[in-house]
Amino acid sequence: MALLALSLTSLALLIWIGMLLFWGQFWRADQRLDTETMVPLATWPTVAVVIPARNEAELIGVAVRSHLTQTYPGSPNVVLVDDQSTDGTAAVAKEAASAINQSDRLTILPGAALPPGWTGKLWAMEHGFRYLASQSTPPDYVLFTDADIEHDASSLQQLVSKAEGDRLDLVSLMVQLRCESVWERLLIPAFIFFFQMLYPFPWVNNPQKRTAAAAGGCALIRFSALQRINGLQAIRQALIDDCALGAAVKANGPIWLGLSTTIHSLRPYPDLHSIWNMVARSAYTQLNYSPWLLVGTVLGMVLVYLVSPLGVVLGLVWGDPIVALTGLAGWLLMALGYWPTLRLYGGNPLLALALPLIALLYTLMTLDSARRHWAGQGGAWKGRVYSDMG
Repeated sequence: MALLALSLTSLALLIWIGMLLFWGQFWRADQRLDTETMVPLATWPTVAVVIPARNEAELIGVAVRSHLTQTYPGSPNVVLVDDQSTDGTAAVAKEAASAINQSDRLTILPGAALPPGWTGKLWAMEHGFRYLASQSTPPDYVLFTDADIEHDASSLQQLVSKAEGDRLDLVSLMVQLRCESVWERLLIPAFIFFFQMLYPFPWVNNPQKRTAAAAGGCALIRFSALQRINGLQAIRQALIDDCALGAAVKANGPIWLGLSTTIHSLRPYPDLHSIWNMVARSAYTQLNYSPWLLVGTVLGMVLVYLVSPLGVVLGLVWGDPIVALTGLAGWLLMALGYWPTLRLYGGNPLLALALPLIALLYTLMTLDSARRHWAGQGGAWKGRVYSDMG
């Protein structure tokens, strides 16, 4: 048993060494917009903001106001696609625009009935795209953003400056998620960490790499690039729409994905249940609904995150210092890799050592996601249930 434990802890240690050295430097969390080197443009492109919204009355006012008070030259217009809300989302948005005398820059489109083969959010985004394409002069860029996100006043200027300066078709930011409750502080930074591990941002931003992703909460897309992929048609069935959009755009041009500290998600996740539902909604989708990938993922999570701390415990119990030290080395390396993301969220450094426990919880969420799918409850969101649409 001691030999098996040493073999597994050694393998876990080697995996962490390999990931930290060779897996796209994902753990550095250093892909940010540099506001100090923002390119001054002689002429600023036209931009339209498209917000798909379904039953977002509680947050939509703040989100709309943050777009209508941008410092971006040219006063971008905002298109709110009200996806059959029943809580007065559109009325709240109108009131927010009227309160700052910007009603003329807000267009509210009533969402059409959801056609077969589409997810709700993507259909709302497509509705906004078709509206803009029908205008006599479509915008140069469209910013897709969620109804629960508050943008810093200079965010649009920074996004466009990045896109124009580096000739990018897509500039996307993983916004700062809310991290206030105990469960948010424990689990949310790890959500960002795991996303970076799946899609190393430096690889996403490298045109020579096939890795592609985007963050749906903030995605600025060159309108011509969106027309090239025929709007959202090609990804209409995707539940993980942001990464599908990133892949579709990168197939034809360069993209960039980074982290933001100035654009904030207002969506609260006050308890374990709310975070659990958020992850379980789409975790099994990420595995393409494959039982084999599910088994591989669970075994991989156990090996990568749980073997090292278990090795420390077993090494101490057995009086085997080699097993204990090998496990400790792996545990410390994963904590070291997690620290930059945790620091981004102002987390306590000691929480880096809790990554194995956090990974266990996310593994259980993934298993529950599969259970929900098999029970016909997969992808439940905003009163709709999406099963395997492939």
